[in-house]
Amino acid sequence: MRQAARRMLSSVLLAMLLVPSAEAAGTRVIVRVTGGLPLINSICSLVGCRVEYGLGDPGGRVFLVTSLTSVSSTVFLSTLSLQLGVANVELDVTGEIQAAPAVPPALYDHAPVSYFGTTAWNGYVNQAASQIVGVATAQRQFNVHGAGIVAVIDTGVDPGHPVLIPSLLAGYDFTRNRDGADETTDLQQSTAPVVDGVEPGWVSQSTVAVVDQSTVAVVDTSQYSAFGHGTMVAGIVRLVAPNAWILPLKAFGPDGRGYKSDVIRAIYYAVRANARVLNMSFSFSTASMELSSALTHANRNDIICIGAAGNDGRQVAVYPAAYADRVIGVASTTNSDTRSTFSNYGRPQVWIAAPGEGIVTTYPWKTYAAAWGTSFSAPFVSGAAALLLDVSAAAGESEAALALAHAKPITSDLGNGRLDLYQAIAAWRQALGLE
Repeated sequence: MRQAARRMLSSVLLAMLLVPSAEAAGTRVIVRVTGGLPLINSICSLVGCRVEYGLGDPGGRVFLVTSLTSVSSTVFLSTLSLQLGVANVELDVTGEIQAAPAVPPALYDHAPVSYFGTTAWNGYVNQAASQIVGVATAQRQFNVHGAGIVAVIDTGVDPGHPVLIPSLLAGYDFTRNRDGADETTDLQQSTAPVVDGVEPGWVSQSTVAVVDQSTVAVVDTSQYSAFGHGTMVAGIVRLVAPNAWILPLKAFGPDGRGYKSDVIRAIYYAVRANARVLNMSFSFSTASMELSSALTHANRNDIICIGAAGNDGRQVAVYPAAYADRVIGVASTTNSDTRSTFSNYGRPQVWIAAPGEGIVTTYPWKTYAAAWGTSFSAPFVSGAAALLLDVSAAAGESEAALALAHAKPITSDLGNGRLDLYQAIAAWRQALGLE
């Protein structure tokens, strides 16, 4: 009786496919099926959709499909969900990179210093945030400089930045489905500013990036609002854990937007690439079964997952940070160890906090920028995880979370407090019986 009713409702919904709708074809949907590619091809031939590609799950059962008919997304999802062998359907929504200003004095400190195989600005290496979390102290005291592969799902990187070159792996561009993750190719030649490699830039929440103060060359207003974001995030990982490898996985465009399906593909790619840390400086406003499944798979393969808590200035759940049993969510603090006004806070998404205001870091075209946001707090914690791996490769998600919980207490809405590298590494060493 139940099967008959199911078939009847399915027939009604299929009939509705013929009803004109204001919504255009092309709705993107993530589908999990029990029978793999042959089954999803059969289903699409029935309901009117196209299989774009698999998302890389180990069972080969999760696919991105697009509607070929002009129906509402609600009807399309309902129709798919009623097909035999379909285990889950969800819209392929977009998430956003989150990047907000006095410029920190460190941004003007261009004095060259040697830093693990390259030369960098002193204002980057010895900035306030680095001193607050104790980067140099932890590296020196415990002789740790990072280990393993840190996968950075973001806008890509500038592969020619001299500070990043010693640590960079090739990566992959999921926005174009090709090897490499060069975000500088997102800008047309006419759009790219002339940068002399001397003057700094900064990115603010007003989405304007000034990359050469001498000429006030503006990268953007809206179309390129997140350009350089991935290069900046990677630079913070490199600052904390200079001997860790950085695997750039480009799932977002220069406007800071990216599809959930590309993020899911990037997570599965990171697992296959043997990454040990996953930095996710982005957020989605709603939960996702397939994103959740991908993160579970990552945890089971010993990947320590780090997520930005978001920049809404509220106690609100954003994903993936709110998957608190699998992701270490990171809020932002000021250099005075108070919560940044823009930072989200509270459970479930905040496990720990880290500096996130005026962070001096790498920027495309061999220059530097100052950045604000939980996007730039998260890579401090990702770098910390790579330092824990340098002590022992046995560190997984739970072990890292427990070690990182040894932090400087601030307020309860910031979880376990502000990141303290010395305390975290000492706690991990003690757990291993090394202290």
